[in-house]
Amino acid sequence: MSTLTPSQAGPFEFASTNWVAASPPLARDQTQSQRLHEPEYRVDTIDPMTGKDIEDITNHPSLEDGNLTIYFETEQTRKAYLDLPLDHPNRCLPFPATNEDDRGG
Repeated sequence: MSTLTPSQAGPFEFASTNWVAASPPLARDQTQSQRLHEPEYRVDTIDPMTGKDIEDITNHPSLEDGNLTIYFETEQTRKAYLDLPLDHPNRCLPFPATNEDDRGG
């Protein structure tokens, strides 16, 4: 343990704390990913209408929206989801709502 006080030891040299990493071992690691933490495809197995988790999705109806697939318990809950009005903070839009607008809340 050093008996010197910070004023006796002299100024701290920040250059000595810089660590330079070795070259990346793999070609894929040489550039930073532009898609960090972005999944290519998502699957939601929780019915958005009932909140129940669907463990076996083989015979359940689904809806694909871009890179997201949503599974439903029954065809009735799928239809109820599709019949939901679009949720938008401004109810008096100067243009008609489209299919790309957000659903639910």
